[in-house]
Amino acid sequence: MTATSKPFVICAPEPRSLDLIFTPKKLTELRDRYELFETDADSVAGLDDTNLAKARYVLGQPPIPAETLAKMTSLRAVLNVESNLLDNMPYDEVFARGIHVVTTGAVFAVPVAEIGLGFALDLARQISAADVDFQAGRELWGGDGNLSARLLTGADVGIIGFGDLGRALNRLLTGFRCNVKVHDPWLPPSILEDHQVAPAGLAEVLSESDFVFVMAAVTTQNRGFLGAEEFAEMRPGAAFILLSRADVVDFEALLDAVERGHIVAASDVWPEEPLPPDHRARRLPGLIHSAHRAGAMDVAFKQMGDMVLEDMALMDKGLPPMRCKRAERETAGRMRSKPVDTN
Repeated sequence: MTATSKPFVICAPEPRSLDLIFTPKKLTELRDRYELFETDADSVAGLDDTNLAKARYVLGQPPIPAETLAKMTSLRAVLNVESNLLDNMPYDEVFARGIHVVTTGAVFAVPVAEIGLGFALDLARQISAADVDFQAGRELWGGDGNLSARLLTGADVGIIGFGDLGRALNRLLTGFRCNVKVHDPWLPPSILEDHQVAPAGLAEVLSESDFVFVMAAVTTQNRGFLGAEEFAEMRPGAAFILLSRADVVDFEALLDAVERGHIVAASDVWPEEPLPPDHRARRLPGLIHSAHRAGAMDVAFKQMGDMVLEDMALMDKGLPPMRCKRAERETAGRMRSKPVDTN
């Protein structure tokens, strides 16, 4: 294949980088198979018409206004390696033209599920809190240190959101023989039953669970849907584990519920990231803190590159992408997750 015959790819993968998501071997393969035009996301809309017209793929999810999309006459797919569907392109027109929008978010499912399981075990047995007490010389020995401990095995567990993250968590919970109820208004009951979990309403999941895992993406319809009333419905002492996006929660109400001792909690996501040094959440007992690191593992990032290469190879043959998750026209425009800004 000559250089001029290679399919043209606009690469604007920020906040990722090509070196982050591809192994050296896979990056060499990418460069061998495609002509890459590397730029930053905000510059894509201003590229010259020639480059826009010949672009077969966009690697990343830069803003693509309607007038820019109209010039991208060869575009087959936007391969989103950030994994949040941003409201930065005219999705109706994208889908009307048969352009695929795919995300690599599935790579985070197992890492997020594993840390979620770790949070649950920590909250159940006060592992982190006991360690802090031990270092301070105020440890409680034997049964005295287990007065509020519980088992995850056989517990009532609720999962809010049953996409890739929720399903990965459910697989990990199998060995603990939990009674799992799931609330996901985007899925029919039969799909949940196929995964051997019980479909349930939100109030039932909250009020009848010892552990509640929140794996739901944030949309135009569910911002702040877990607030003071919802936390009040939870069992006293129940564990609330937030792993998806902070915007689904009224965070002050969550912190209030933890502060008064009604529930304990763990969170990997925060209303501001980085969290201000003086934020009260940093000093709140009964809350496990994690700096949006649940899925951010090198093994996951490198899986992104593998998925992208495989799906581009399929589309080069006129076949649909199979490895990445395809965005749906009915839901893509509703998503309101946003990348982490650590600047």
